[in-house]
Amino acid sequence: MTNIINGKEISASVKERIRLETEKLFNETGVKPGLAVIIVGDDPASRIYVNNKKKACSDIGFNSWEYALPAETTEAELLELINKLNNDNSVHGILCQLPLPKHLDEKTVIDAIDPKKDVDAFHPVNVGKIMIGDYDFLPCTPAGVMELIHSTGVSVSGKKCVVVGRSNIVGKPMAMLLLHESGTVTICHSRTKDLAAECREADILVVATGVAKMVNGDMVKEGAVVIDVGMDRDENGKLCGDVDFDSVAPKASFITPVPGGVGPMTIAMLMSNTLTACKIAICK
Repeated sequence: MTNIINGKEISASVKERIRLETEKLFNETGVKPGLAVIIVGDDPASRIYVNNKKKACSDIGFNSWEYALPAETTEAELLELINKLNNDNSVHGILCQLPLPKHLDEKTVIDAIDPKKDVDAFHPVNVGKIMIGDYDFLPCTPAGVMELIHSTGVSVSGKKCVVVGRSNIVGKPMAMLLLHESGTVTICHSRTKDLAAECREADILVVATGVAKMVNGDMVKEGAVVIDVGMDRDENGKLCGDVDFDSVAPKASFITPVPGGVGPMTIAMLMSNTLTACKIAICK
């Protein structure tokens, strides 16, 4: 029997835990976690994400600030703002919404954020810490995926884990987190010789390619846990994932839907990182 992993319910549980921790922290220290979100330009998807982050902060009891900058903002102006936020003790987390306009260098911008305030966990210092397993923050989407896997009760240890996609944001850190829990991990990508054969080996399959319905039922092992990180549109313009849900679900023991699977977890884990950043700042 296939079990649908309800990301909305699990994210609500995570956020409620964070809300209670935040309340306790404020009662003990008088400090509220603070998240500063920078958005450059008027990308509609980015605007939706930023609004969702602001709402989550409000629901949980965080302070939040939005810095909406025009698309023509120079790199020097953006770096000056980041430097100001780095030095503001009331700001514990800094998030610069990606993608940035083409004239701004994402690497330069990410590198400018104080690693202790880098709640996206994109800074090279934090990436290195994840590699060795001694980290403060985890990238929000892979961390959310791990929460979803844990919710199934399936142990990662000893399982054959296949990650389809090798991006710095999802694929690579996802593989590291599975490895840290003693999974045997394969990373697949556009040059993988026989993707279907690799996927069929997976006890736990995580798909993050950005290609609609790329993985179908013939590519999935009976009883696999399938996590779909994709957010795409099908030929009819309907929201779908990288996994063909209708053909894969009958074979999976657990599967995430799109929407309502991985998506809600990303913001919940951002809130978790911001709370962690606040606690680190208090302990300094």
